[in-house]
Amino acid sequence: MDWLNSLFFGTGVPHSIFILTLAIAGGISLSHHLKFKGITLGITWILFCAIAMSHFGMHLDPMVETFAKDFGLILFVYSIGLQVGPSFFSSFGKGGIKLNMLALSIVLLGCVTAYVISLLSGVDIATMTGVLFGAVTNTPGLGAAQQAFADITGNANPNIASGYAMAYPLGVVGIIAVILAMRWFFRIKLDKEEARVAAESEVQKEVQYMDILLTNPQVEGAHIRDLSQLVHMNLIVSRLLRPDGEDELPDVDTVLHVGDRIRVVVDKENEKSVLLLGMETSLPTDHKAHAHLVSRHVIVTKNELNGKRIGDLNVRATYHVSITRIRRAGVELLATRDLYLQLGDRITVVGEERAVDKVEQLFGNSTKRLDVPNLASIFLGIALGVLAGVVPIMLPGLAQPFKLGIAGGSLIIAILMSCFGPKLHIITYTTSSANLMIREIGIAMFLAAVGFGAGKTFIPTLLDGGYMWIGYGVIITLLPLLIVGTIARLWLKLDYFTLMGLIAGSTTDPPALAYATTVSSANDRAAVAYSTVYPLTMFLRVLTGQLMILLFL
Repeated sequence: MDWLNSLFFGTGVPHSIFILTLAIAGGISLSHHLKFKGITLGITWILFCAIAMSHFGMHLDPMVETFAKDFGLILFVYSIGLQVGPSFFSSFGKGGIKLNMLALSIVLLGCVTAYVISLLSGVDIATMTGVLFGAVTNTPGLGAAQQAFADITGNANPNIASGYAMAYPLGVVGIIAVILAMRWFFRIKLDKEEARVAAESEVQKEVQYMDILLTNPQVEGAHIRDLSQLVHMNLIVSRLLRPDGEDELPDVDTVLHVGDRIRVVVDKENEKSVLLLGMETSLPTDHKAHAHLVSRHVIVTKNELNGKRIGDLNVRATYHVSITRIRRAGVELLATRDLYLQLGDRITVVGEERAVDKVEQLFGNSTKRLDVPNLASIFLGIALGVLAGVVPIMLPGLAQPFKLGIAGGSLIIAILMSCFGPKLHIITYTTSSANLMIREIGIAMFLAAVGFGAGKTFIPTLLDGGYMWIGYGVIITLLPLLIVGTIARLWLKLDYFTLMGLIAGSTTDPPALAYATTVSSANDRAAVAYSTVYPLTMFLRVLTGQLMILLFL
């Protein structure tokens, strides 16, 4: 039975792969079965399983441990970048700036709190950085901090992972506790809050229809292409009703007259500017002349259209149909001529049924094509991310060059490729299931490797004063959220549902979001706020994880 003992407690690659996968399987099983009132530590159980196995004498081969930790982190961070990239820059739109500034304040205040505690307690900044990211339940930040420490010293620091592990459980509970505390402190009644939300116009979509009766004399004899210049913004006219009752599907050359009624598709933030053309009205929905027109959602699935401008396709002139909206990564965009298409875009097309059928063939609309993974672009992006991570960058005030690290480099490249790759005809689309698979495999490998590295010293560190780190983590969790949450509620008048999403998103904490979504099924404001601040927050967590080490070590 020596072979069995060697498999568990031996050395070499087979032994390392065996116990690595065993820790992952055990941690995932615990995450499904160990819950308290619906709250679970999730896949962080992998970390605790690996720590326990390492404590009892199971250790990874050093090379396998390094590879699993670094490559797992790369896969995890890169998949996050692909996910948040399409909406990263659009999240700074109207309303998004306020939420992102609040999230930025939470991130920075957490770093300041951790630094002050480090000074007062005497705990080294590397360990306190681990406590910080455990307190805010952010694993990419942990990875970035470990990578930065290794780049500077040439050695790993197990206390970073130990601090993370000790602070994480109460971090999960503490974030949800803040959400509950806000509700109690401000005496929030959910029914009244839901009524307030329902009454606000902000619940409208970012892109919306408006029916306008043209009364401005300047539109007399103007072409539709001239309207954007008149109101100084982009808009799309999807329908035209003449005073005599003639219903048209207009194009850019259609001549307008005072008294015409038009349906425009416009960004929500610009809806008031449209009223410069005339007064809001309503077009009949059952007009016989309009009955032959259909509206259909078409998905871009042809590779050759990736990176093409809408205007270059000449869809309106060729097929006499109108493209009104594009939905990308959960965000609705106005279908302007200069907008670049991406694989997976969901396009709203309006026109005669036969013409729409032809446009459907033009764009593909075959979900089966989207199931094929684009591995070349993924590995190209990873290679570029590693390259960006190791390039030394000189910054004023630093004694040595600054590096983005493999975590920061991979995240930035993934965001940039998902946003701008289609313009270079690089296919970056990945199905949600494929992205989730890559992300979960990456984080599982990373957590297991980190756990095995920290397991040797975890219990001795805990008994030797490490239990104090739990208290420090609670302070780091609660203080920034309570301060910024109070400001957001009292001075910025955020509704409770948006506030919950802000708290969950600024800590990148899915359990908190899951709880927030159960509070009210009447609106999705918590999820919207979470997705609005998540991209910037994730980027900042990775960046601050390195800067804390570089600036204060």
